Amino acid sequence: MQKIFNDCYALDARCYEKFDLTEDILMEHAAMGLKRAVEAAAEPGSEVLIVAGPGNNGADGITLARLLHGDYEVSLHLPYGAKSPMAKLQLQRLQQLGVDAMHTLPAHADVIVDALFGAGLSKALDIKGIEIVDTLNGMGGYKIACDIPSGIDPEGNPNPIAFHADKTVTMGALKKGLFGDFAKQCTGRIEVADLGISRKLYEHHTDLFMLEAKDFNPPRRTNPSAHKGNYGHLCVVAGKKKGAAILCGSAALRFGTGLVTLMSDHTIESIPHSLMLSGELPESTTAVAMGMGLGHEYDPILVKSTILKNDLPILLDADVCYVPWIRRLLNECSKTVITPHPKEFAALLKTLEIDEVSVSQIQRDRFGWARRFSEVYPDTVLLLKGANTLIAHQGTIYVNPLGSPVLSQAGSGDVLSGLVAALLAQGYTPLNAAINGSLALTLAAARYEGADYSAIAEDLIGELRWLVP
Repeated sequence: MQKIFNDCYALDARCYEKFDLTEDILMEHAAMGLKRAVEAAAEPGSEVLIVAGPGNNGADGITLARLLHGDYEVSLHLPYGAKSPMAKLQLQRLQQLGVDAMHTLPAHADVIVDALFGAGLSKALDIKGIEIVDTLNGMGGYKIACDIPSGIDPEGNPNPIAFHADKTVTMGALKKGLFGDFAKQCTGRIEVADLGISRKLYEHHTDLFMLEAKDFNPPRRTNPSAHKGNYGHLCVVAGKKKGAAILCGSAALRFGTGLVTLMSDHTIESIPHSLMLSGELPESTTAVAMGMGLGHEYDPILVKSTILKNDLPILLDADVCYVPWIRRLLNECSKTVITPHPKEFAALLKTLEIDEVSVSQIQRDRFGWARRFSEVYPDTVLLLKGANTLIAHQGTIYVNPLGSPVLSQAGSGDVLSGLVAALLAQGYTPLNAAINGSLALTLAAARYEGADYSAIAEDLIGELRWLVP
């Protein structure tokens, strides 16, 4: 798990004040991080184009040009000149080596480094900036972004377009703007460059965190005399679309739940032999999953009353975001996870009378809306699905950036519900269930070896058997 910050200005200032590190020292280390990225991408003698802006992001790029000069064929382009004191100083140093900026972009480069604006971009790109970024995106060669791809705003949105990097070398610490859903296609692989001091000392308190594969903590069976009753009993409420409940239940069973029962008012044909079927909530139930394929008209009165009476852990998804009785469940259930996608989340905010917003508004400020929901319902764990899944609880947000296009299939959300509910049934806290269920889904997708368009929900369930940390 790594820390994420809105920006690093306060962290830099702390280095100056507490550790007597100068802006110059931090910049040299930033440029060394970029240099290592170039060296990993291309052999000495390769053509490297550095496009640098007028501020300190550009100064990082100018410093990189100095470090690479002599080993690589370096071209530096300064479309806005050098305006900040550090940019002017670094350009002066580079010129002492006999190197000056080019007035036009070359037609080709083996490596292209974007050091135009980075995290300091506070307004939309101007016409010149749009043209430059568009030209760089159209060029061949390996692309590296300095700090954050130019054009990405602090919330992670292209403004209006952004540089598409194969790798982003971000300076000092991870920034929130790197983890917007729209930013994911622009950042490529993200690496953090240390700035002359350990990240443990550079970073301080934050309420944003990035999840990693090594954070995955699956259910383990260490008791040699255990039986199925030791591993929980999940009840999945089946509504209008029975297939969604079957996928949810099958995923839960594969993820270690001892028993899984589908609850339905009607007979369900051809359910897997390992799943049970009941017309009422089993007495041994340790968690409930509800919402996937439920239908907006379905009102599970018996289930609701039993859940409220016994304060059972509950996973809520999909259609429950549209029904008025969701408010009572969220107000009275203390162990709840809700897992909407953006459209369902917009409906949920409206149903709960928090606000009325569009899906596009949510997507452009995912962190902000997740935080707002969490402030109103601090005891509910929100898992907001997306390219970068957000998990919000009591003022803290965790980002799972490990998702891939493999998951862009019908049913993957039902599998996720089953994974989270399985852990609730086995005694995980709602937050840990959401974190580990989300990681399990993305790690299963990463293991899938077929074409990325070909995975179906059953394939993801099958991959779960190999997730041994």
